[in-house]
Amino acid sequence: MKLNVGDEAPNFILPAHTGETFTLSEHRGSNVVLYFYPKDGTAGCTQQACSFRDSYEAFQEFGAEVVGVSSDSVESHREFAAAHFLPFKLLSDEGDAVRELYGAKGALGMPGRVTYIIDGNGVIRHIFSSQLRVKKHIDEALEILKKLQ
Repeated sequence: MKLNVGDEAPNFILPAHTGETFTLSEHRGSNVVLYFYPKDGTAGCTQQACSFRDSYEAFQEFGAEVVGVSSDSVESHREFAAAHFLPFKLLSDEGDAVRELYGAKGALGMPGRVTYIIDGNGVIRHIFSSQLRVKKHIDEALEILKKLQ
């Protein structure tokens, strides 16, 4: 499935590293920055997560919730979040069902690094995909959220 800007974001339920369950539809009324990343602890994924962390207050000012998703286990996410003091939820998509639902695929068998900006009505307002330009995911998300104000 390939999603486009203007599509309704598919609902999903996944376990978070905090021990809670995250259901996208329960976050209607708030903007959600949903980012798919390949793997906890790798250089690019650590840089991306820490960049989201460092800009977290700006995301909150725009009324946005940041949520990271990978196929790593809840325990792996718990360790990754603790090691880097991540203030947002990391969701475990073991089996990649939600990644496939969103079409967040990469190249050459690698999981994709794709960020979706979902508005308070559950509509996808922006999609950015780049394996290598990890900081640009944060910059683009903030720019779109600014426009949604």
